[in-house]
Amino acid sequence: MSGSVYGTIFKISTWGESHGSGVGVVVDGCPAGLLLNEEDIQKYLDRRKPGQSKFTTARSEGDKAEILSGVFEGKTTGTPISIVIRNTDQRSHDYSNIMDVYRPGHADYTFDEKYGFRDYRGGGRSSGRETIGRVAAGAIAAKLLESLGITVQAYTSAVGPVKIDHSHMDMEEISKNRLYMPDKAAAAEAESYLEDMMQRRDSCGGVVECVIRGLPAGVGEPVFDKLDAALGKAVMSIGAVKGFEIGDGFEAAASLGSRNNDSFVIGKDKKPQKVTNHSGGTLGGMSDGRDRKSVV
Repeated sequence: MSGSVYGTIFKISTWGESHGSGVGVVVDGCPAGLLLNEEDIQKYLDRRKPGQSKFTTARSEGDKAEILSGVFEGKTTGTPISIVIRNTDQRSHDYSNIMDVYRPGHADYTFDEKYGFRDYRGGGRSSGRETIGRVAAGAIAAKLLESLGITVQAYTSAVGPVKIDHSHMDMEEISKNRLYMPDKAAAAEAESYLEDMMQRRDSCGGVVECVIRGLPAGVGEPVFDKLDAALGKAVMSIGAVKGFEIGDGFEAAASLGSRNNDSFVIGKDKKPQKVTNHSGGTLGGMSDGRDRKSVV
C-alpha cells in the first residue's frame, strides 16, 4: 500500500495500525540543531488522545511519545526522527462480531474490493488513530516554524448547527472548554446539542478553522505545487474531512469580483499591502504575507 508519505523537503511517513503494537511516524528533512524533546511532542498528543471527555471515543490510551532516533542531547541531528506511540488498549475481540459486516462510513468495503483482505480491528490504516503520527510530526513542524516567527492556531468554529460568533472570539477560551471553541456561549450550546445527539444515539459533524500567522510572501509554487493544493492534500487526507476552504472559500462563488478581489494600497512602510483578505493569504498559489485562514 502506497500513500503514507507526505511532503518534499520536510517529509513525514506515518505507520502502524489502530490495533497493532503501536503507531508512529518518521520525519525526514528536519534541520540539525533544533531543540526537541519528548515533552514538546507529548503536549500535542495529550490534546489529541481519546477518553478525555464523554464527547470522544471511550478508548483509554496514554499515547506516550518515544523518540527512537534523530535527537541527541536534546537537539535534532539532521537525520530521520523516528517516533513511536505504543497501543495499550487495543481490544481487538471487540471487533470480532463485525469481521463479516461492512460498517457505514468506514473503509471496510473498499479495502476488501481493492486488496481482497482487510484489518477489521478498528479499521487498520483507515482508523482515526493513524493521525497520531501526523500530530507528532506536526509538533516538530510547529517548533521549527516557531523558530521562524510563524504560528499556527486552530479552533472549532461549529458543531452541528451551533456556530461561534466571530465578532466575540476569545482565543484564551479555547483551552477552557471541551470542544476547543473560542466562544464560551457557543461552546455551552454545542455541548448541550451533543448531549441531545448522544441520547438519540446519533452524531454530528463540525467545522475547524486554522489561521497561520507570520508566513512570508512567496511560499508555494504557481502550478501543481500551489500552497493551497499542498495544504488541501494534507487536510483532505484526514479520514473524516469532507471539505476544505481557504479564505472566503465557497462563499466566493456567491460574491462579486468587485468585492472578492483584494485591492492593494501602499502602506505606512511604503510597501504594497492588501486592503482585504478574501483570498485567505494566497495569490496564484503562493503566500502573500497576510494571515492565512483555512476552514475544514
